[in-house]
Amino acid sequence: MRLLPDMVWIKAGVIEPLWEKFACGGRLFIPTIMTRFLCLFLLVCTADAVAASNIQRLWLSFQRAEPSHVTVNWETAQPGDSVVLFGVSAALGGRISKEEKVTLHHVEIPIPQKDAVYHYQVRSGGEASAVCTFKSMPSKELRIAVLGDWGFAQPDLAALIKDDVHVLMTAGDNVSSLHQQGKEGAKAFSALIDSQPELFRSVPFMPILGNHDREIRSRGPKPPSEAVYDVEAAAYREFFALPGNEWNWVLSFPDFAARFVALDLEHIQDMGTTWQTGHPFDEGSEQLAWYRKQMEPAHAGHTVTLQNERNATMRGQLQGEWGRLFQQGSAVITGFGYFAERAVVDGFPYYNTALKGNGDRYPDPKSAFFASEHSYVLLSFKPNAAMKIQIKSLAGKMLDEQSYPAK
Repeated sequence: MRLLPDMVWIKAGVIEPLWEKFACGGRLFIPTIMTRFLCLFLLVCTADAVAASNIQRLWLSFQRAEPSHVTVNWETAQPGDSVVLFGVSAALGGRISKEEKVTLHHVEIPIPQKDAVYHYQVRSGGEASAVCTFKSMPSKELRIAVLGDWGFAQPDLAALIKDDVHVLMTAGDNVSSLHQQGKEGAKAFSALIDSQPELFRSVPFMPILGNHDREIRSRGPKPPSEAVYDVEAAAYREFFALPGNEWNWVLSFPDFAARFVALDLEHIQDMGTTWQTGHPFDEGSEQLAWYRKQMEPAHAGHTVTLQNERNATMRGQLQGEWGRLFQQGSAVITGFGYFAERAVVDGFPYYNTALKGNGDRYPDPKSAFFASEHSYVLLSFKPNAAMKIQIKSLAGKMLDEQSYPAK
């Protein structure tokens, strides 16, 4: 439908030509008498939804090793340019654009202000989203949630949302596979974003890989002639905008002396077969060399490693070398099993978390806390203070709480 020049749009006391800003949430338009009949054909979207039919979903992430910028990600039904308007009020003011023709959009914007609420809007192909918001980095307390096995859960995240986290991370298996009908390849990740639209467009999302995040065909009872998993995780790396290689990454929060190191470890017993899921981890591997570089010498503050293999299995690899490197940091969190757990080895904590917590029980030999609960891990940091790690149930119950001094 062609919009006529005498139609105007009202938002926050500002009158603008309607043809310039057609699809933004919560706006009202007032047509002149000549064009009022067109009202019957216009759909006004609400402030809490992605408005334009061409703009299908929004999510946030970090592409740099420090959160000086946030990446705004979205998909469109048709190829188009990529524009983000942003600012610390609904007036926006900032603008970053890419002259490109894509359906998967990634645009970085700077977020220098602390303790602020940033507003943003995306545009592509002449259409615009609602104006959405997210919290900038804090100065007093940083809260990060880690979720596991999202691909096998339909979680009620009301309790987590009440925790008002600044960043959402995972311990792998974000989706169940990349070959389910209607959710092939990157469509599986699109479906994940669609499952929690408000959460993903308001909290930066930093996933790590599990085996299911690259499962391109059914596993079957024995290794087939063709690879079951895409080791390079092409669909995952294309869809998510993450730091480094994306299959491993580091994200640091200098104000809180906190770092998160993401590894690509899962189903390590299948290495070298058509069931191989991830990158090698042996003595000569790129992954081990990279992890040594992150952990040696040990960093002051807090370093949390995220991975997807069983902790007890992984820490014994290479005559205990992986365990030694783990313990150069502050904690390890995995999403290997469907349960909540804290194990302790030589005073060092290993956590397991899963949104689906009612699976088979196989506790760590060094388990200090274990529960068959739908749960997540909440980490809290304050400047020059101990790191607090809580295991919380999706019902809002505190299951376990520990504090760890900075190194």
